Formats: sequence, structure tokens, C-alpha cells
Amino acid sequence: MKLIKAIIKPERFEKVKKSLEDNNIFGMTVTEVKGRGDQKGITLQYRGGTMVVDLIPKIEIDIVVTDSESDKVVNLICEAARTGKIGDGRIFVLPVERSIKVRTGEELI
Repeated sequence: MKLIKAIIKPERFEKVKKSLEDNNIFGMTVTEVKGRGDQKGITLQYRGGTMVVDLIPKIEIDIVVTDSESDKVVNLICEAARTGKIGDGRIFVLPVERSIKVRTGEELI
């Protein structure tokens, strides 16, 4: 199994979620986060002054899938989240050793 951790622009979340749902991927954990990468923040004009915001709001999506589904899910997220502009996000794919359902104790390997 793999943990796919995608960090995307908030305005692209609904499109990503719809794309995943259309492909029968429903389980996910979604967190509002802040971060920065190559974008290095933005400069805003506020009340006549300049304000630098170096931690940009993002959405983090965590999805656990089988090894065989991971490439498909990564491609779906990339296609739905891509705007072609800096700050589109990043996807990490990590191994998952065990998954246990709390309610039943069922373990998936």
C-alpha cells in the first residue's frame, strides 16, 4: 500500500475531489495547511503599504491506496490540480506498512 500526500491550491480542491470520485477513489483526509516552496510567498499591497506573505494557504490530501492504484491516483491529482503556474503543489508517495480498521480490527496489508 501507498500513502499519497498531495499539497495543492485550495481553489483546485473541488476539481481534484471530483476527479477522484469519478474514478471510485472516495477515502481521503483533507487538511488546511500553510507552506511555501519555489513560490517563496507573495507580496500584497495593503492600506498603502507592502506586506509579504511567505506562508501560502494550501490543501493537503492524504489517500491510502494499493500499490497498483498509486500511479493512477497521482496522475488524476496532477491533471486536476495543474494550472501551469508556480505554486500548483507537490505530491509525495510513501510506503504504508499496515492499515487497521478501528471498528473491526481488520488489517489490510
